Amino acid sequence: MKKVLFWTLAIVITLASAYYQRRTGPTHPKRIEINISNNLIKFKLPRSGVSDDDLEIKLPKIKSVDSVVLNYRRYPLSEDFTAIDFKQNDDFLIAYLPKQLPAGKLEYFISFKDPHSEKLIDTEHVVIRFKGSVPAWALIPHIIFMFVAMLLSNLSGIFAFGKEDKHVFYGNLTLILLLLGGMIFGPIVQLYAFGQAWTGIPFGWDLTDNKTLIAVVFWIIAVLGNRKSPKYRYTLIASIVLFLIYIIPHSALGSELDYASGKVVTGFMQLFF
Repeated sequence: MKKVLFWTLAIVITLASAYYQRRTGPTHPKRIEINISNNLIKFKLPRSGVSDDDLEIKLPKIKSVDSVVLNYRRYPLSEDFTAIDFKQNDDFLIAYLPKQLPAGKLEYFISFKDPHSEKLIDTEHVVIRFKGSVPAWALIPHIIFMFVAMLLSNLSGIFAFGKEDKHVFYGNLTLILLLLGGMIFGPIVQLYAFGQAWTGIPFGWDLTDNKTLIAVVFWIIAVLGNRKSPKYRYTLIASIVLFLIYIIPHSALGSELDYASGKVVTGFMQLFF
């Protein structure tokens, strides 16, 4: 019963933290609410796109406005916004953001013309980052290995907290999966997505790369420290570190295209857009 309880707790913690990370991440679609003529309109705006094609922005058909305009510019440049009118397509309004090179970003917002006041009502500004297509053979193993590594890390920490020696076995598996998912498939995914395999220390400050590196270092210390005799504190510390790292929003301080030089650098995707 104790093992069943430990597994259940580990699964709940992992699922909850994964949900939190996804919802708070800077590439998760932005929820927008705007009030026009006492009509509350809700929709989502994407914050991640693929460099292969122009990105479709789709809105529900709105009867209470005269016109809808998509405004965009390259981010973080201070150039003028380009305006594009939405076109009606069946029950939707459609406009397109022009595709960018991998790691290129656009800042955009939508303007609605209120028919009663003749005023323009703007949504908040949103930043979107484009990436190259990542093949499934690289992306799927990366996601699976990292998710299971987090699950086993939480399980190891719970076993260590309960003074169960099985924490050593699950800790060893955690390190193996972290190395596979974070240090092998992770750079492959990033190479396809942004053209660079590693932008963390010592080459840059990419937060995803650096937090993976920190987690691996702590788990190496834990595994080596438990080789001769189980030491619960090593496993417990490593599992807490990985948990704290895991809930940091994914893609923050990620790769960003420098439009002036044409090179990919470590940038900052605003968390408040």
